[in-house]
Amino acid sequence: MGQWHELTNLTGDRPFLVTGVRLEGSDISIVGEFELPPLASLRYEDQVFVSEFVRCHGSIKDMEKAFGISYPTVKNRLNRIIGQLHMVQVEQVTERDEVFDLLERGEISVEEAAGRLGR
Repeated sequence: MGQWHELTNLTGDRPFLVTGVRLEGSDISIVGEFELPPLASLRYEDQVFVSEFVRCHGSIKDMEKAFGISYPTVKNRLNRIIGQLHMVQVEQVTERDEVFDLLERGEISVEEAAGRLGR
C-alpha cells in the first residue's frame, strides 16, 4: 500500500481518474479511463481504518483497542466513511419472494406455490 499512500497524498483528496494500467512483470499496458473501486477512493488513512475493521471482524471493541479511541469515535468515523462510499444496497430475498418469482416464471404451479407458502 506504500505507493497507493503516495498517490492519495499527491491528489490531496481531490477526485482523480486512472488512465493507464501496466501488468507487473510484463510489457502489457492498458490505456483508457478506469473508475476506481469505492474503497480505493477513500483517503489512505480511511483505507487503513476499514482494513483494520475487517481484520477485527467488525468488532468495535477491538477497534477501540487498536486505535486507542472511544466507541463513539469509532462509530463516527465509520459513519463518515460510509457516507463517502456509494454503498451497494443488498436486498434480502425471503422464501416468500422466491416462491412468487418461481410462480411468475411458470416454474411452479399455483397449487405448489400455495403449498410452499402454507408452510
